[in-house]
Amino acid sequence: MTKTKVKPKYNLFTAKALLFLIAPIVIESIFSTSLGLFDSMMVSSITDLNEAGETIKNAGTAVSNVDQINHLIIQLFSAFATGGAIITSQYIGAKNIEDANRSAKQVVVLVFLASIGFGALCLALNWPLLKLFYGGVPDLTFGYMQQYFYLTAASFPFIGLFNACAALLRAQRKSMYTMVSAGISCALNVGFNAIFIYALDMRVIGAGLATLFCRIVPAIFMLCLLTKKNYLVHIKIFEKFRFDGSMVKRILRIAIPGAIESSLFQLGKLMTSTFVNLSCYNVGGTNVQANANSIASNVNNIASVVGSGVGTSALTVVGQAVGTGDVEQTKYYMKKMFIISYIANACAVAVILGTAQWLVLLYDYSPEARQIALKCLYMCLVFQVVTYPMSFTTPAILKATSDVKYVMYCAVGSMIIMRVGVCFILTTDMLPIQWGAFGFWVAMCADWVSRAVLFISRLLSGRWKKSSGLLNDTPAEAVAVDEPAVVSAEVALQEVQEVQEEKEEQEEKE
Repeated sequence: MTKTKVKPKYNLFTAKALLFLIAPIVIESIFSTSLGLFDSMMVSSITDLNEAGETIKNAGTAVSNVDQINHLIIQLFSAFATGGAIITSQYIGAKNIEDANRSAKQVVVLVFLASIGFGALCLALNWPLLKLFYGGVPDLTFGYMQQYFYLTAASFPFIGLFNACAALLRAQRKSMYTMVSAGISCALNVGFNAIFIYALDMRVIGAGLATLFCRIVPAIFMLCLLTKKNYLVHIKIFEKFRFDGSMVKRILRIAIPGAIESSLFQLGKLMTSTFVNLSCYNVGGTNVQANANSIASNVNNIASVVGSGVGTSALTVVGQAVGTGDVEQTKYYMKKMFIISYIANACAVAVILGTAQWLVLLYDYSPEARQIALKCLYMCLVFQVVTYPMSFTTPAILKATSDVKYVMYCAVGSMIIMRVGVCFILTTDMLPIQWGAFGFWVAMCADWVSRAVLFISRLLSGRWKKSSGLLNDTPAEAVAVDEPAVVSAEVALQEVQEVQEEKEEQEEKE
């Protein structure tokens, strides 16, 4: 009797597994984004007097400016952590748990050492770095920026440790813990801000201290979680350690292009914000454009966190699919994550579009600054519905296949030409009419469109298979109807974990 052939059913990630992976990561992204948002929002009420005796509010802009530099540095830690998590995900997909654990330890040490180095560098170069990017801001604003930058730079080692541990926990589908940790951090930040800024009147220094403390606690918490022996991937803190040259080389092969791409992308955002700050005093009055840009940036970050969270989830999903060696299964999960990204992003944008007019009121700035911020938000959110998943989820998918060099070249090129170039033209005196903050957002939307075209064309071309090792573009073998199509990854991972626990019990008895 001839057995009927059917198309394989892919159960590497069930619908429930995807939900419990993606939802916590999205919520975690919201909490993480809220840190800088609450700092900027809560210090926006701080008032000072300028030389003319006029009341001004510079603290919120100072915090927002420093956060741009902080994000630039943090992107480096995140890229290294992401590179390691991709390798770990691929090992898990291939059921090679021993190498997964080895890669995890290498990643944690690499990221922690790098974050200590960058933190020390930023503490030593506080004034030169701020002067390089924000040399044209008023002295009072610059003083606030120095205070905030000193304290946030001291938190870099804890940010690096948190990112490394969080990426490795996500790789083994324990994103619920990273969400809880980010929630604790957010709650601590708001609480400490209220105490230091309002109760103790410590102003911007209070915001910096709150940020420092709220990053120490979750970093230690995440490290403790990653040392638990019953986890599929875990590390041992006190065992003898030495760098594994081949493993480090493989991690860096993914991490370095990702770090260059992420940091240069953030550098482009920093440069364009600088253009707005330098030209703001000639457009719309003192600080109006800079404050408007600060409001729009913070609110837009809320709209972007859902899409960003789905992109982070794609690293785990597609990475494990690549590890199975099945090209058709990899394509299936690529499409699935892309669809989820579009739906989630559209829902988030719709919420922000409907509430933007009230969200801008949370900032204690002039009505004119709020109106300009609304104009910028409405324009960019319309573009975001269509372009954001193609611009940011697609490169995350490509990174998960190890196609990192193409992502780096395209992202950097688009950023330089579209984001920085167009913003420079629209915000400086090259044109008869200066666009101010609105020019910044027009340039950003142009960058999104450019990225979308470059990344989607790469995904559809199939050239990512060379980087991932999936060169044989043949469907998985069809199976008989009376046989299971594909064993669920959850079951497979549980089996490996049970074997590992039995081995540890045996070692303890011996």
